[in-house]
Amino acid sequence: MKNKLLIVDDETKILRSLKFLLEDNFEVYTSENSSEALDIFKRERISLVLLDLRLKEDNGFDLMEKFLKIEPNAIIIIMTAYSTIENSIKAIKSGAYYFITKPIDSDQLILLLNTADEKLKMVQKIHSLKGHVKKDIIGEAPNIKKVTEIIDRVKDTNATILITGESGTGKELIAQKIHTSSNRADEPFVAINCAAMPGNLLESELFGYKKGAFTGAYKDEIGIIRRADRGTLLLDEIGEMDLRLQSKLLRFLQDKEVRHVGDATTHKVDVRVICITNKDLKEEVNIGNFREDLYYRINVINIVAPPLRERIEDLKYLIPYFIEKYNISFNKNIRGITDEAYKILSKYEFKGNIRELENIIQRAVLLNTSDYIDVDSLYISPQEIIDSSHDSTKNYIKIYEGENMKEIEKKVIEFALEKNNQNRKWTADSLGIGVRTLRYKIKEYNL
Repeated sequence: MKNKLLIVDDETKILRSLKFLLEDNFEVYTSENSSEALDIFKRERISLVLLDLRLKEDNGFDLMEKFLKIEPNAIIIIMTAYSTIENSIKAIKSGAYYFITKPIDSDQLILLLNTADEKLKMVQKIHSLKGHVKKDIIGEAPNIKKVTEIIDRVKDTNATILITGESGTGKELIAQKIHTSSNRADEPFVAINCAAMPGNLLESELFGYKKGAFTGAYKDEIGIIRRADRGTLLLDEIGEMDLRLQSKLLRFLQDKEVRHVGDATTHKVDVRVICITNKDLKEEVNIGNFREDLYYRINVINIVAPPLRERIEDLKYLIPYFIEKYNISFNKNIRGITDEAYKILSKYEFKGNIRELENIIQRAVLLNTSDYIDVDSLYISPQEIIDSSHDSTKNYIKIYEGENMKEIEKKVIEFALEKNNQNRKWTADSLGIGVRTLRYKIKEYNL
């Protein structure tokens, strides 16, 4: 698809000759005056302009300023018959992409415009990609649609949300989606990894501190919680927080007040809290690693990020997305993936989930020398591919004549535990029972 080019010059002959020269490569619009040029620029959403510096009723600098106010990423090339060093410097400082003198060398102009066009397309791709990452959760599988439906229902509440799921499933992206689609979207989104620092340091980072509260506290610090005021606070890997700090976090969630380390004064904070973990927090409660009262406080709404193996049909959306992303990063032009390579990925287990898929595509785009990603550029060994000839048996339980209901129930629970990697919360959800009931059954059947 051709990019649109607007040529602005008060000489009709020049407009005609330039349009004839450039219309094979661009969708060309022409104008002899600034008011008409502005109308075309806004109406056609043009981002590439060839602009004469001297117009009858206006000058090119003023018009360029108006263009850039409407579209800051527009590429403006100034042309003039009156070239001076001062004008050249002023044009570049004012935001011009290049300054070219008349009479115009057609070969030079075509080369310049083609270079500008490539830059413009790259900028458009990057902005499109950034917008996609910020706003969209990619996929149409039923379990990921369920996630987006929950987000839509809870986004504007103040309820604390717990996002669970395996590593690499996109839990932080879900948290960002909640924030960006909520009524807090214009306020701060502040994230901290609770496993990245020891308890004392994490406490001071979260709650802030007074100058002199400890060695190295050279100035007052308000802390991450207060920095997220009116916005969203994301606590990543909440299951790694030590018990003493869990107690202080619980008090904050109850009172919505922050007390800095070394200070007696409290500060009210309005913040929406989202917690992330790949651990089974209920199990952590049972073994004494996580406070039960804090668990119930943060688990008002639970969103489970599904593993990639349970939404494998979304590969048809995720693979092109990552190809496009790394085409931009590596300045490549990979057009897609071969059917054979796609089949390999559709049978792959993806223990690292979407993060692992992204790494595979990133490597393939970087190393591939043809237009399409093929099997060889995936670097996946045959041992890593799930044998589809046995897939049908993985979803069935053998039941024999004469078995009673307790024996069958035991088999069903064993099967569900295995399918859910021994995660009791996910297993209970898949069976439609409570975790306490599941725990009782595990004990009863000595599983």
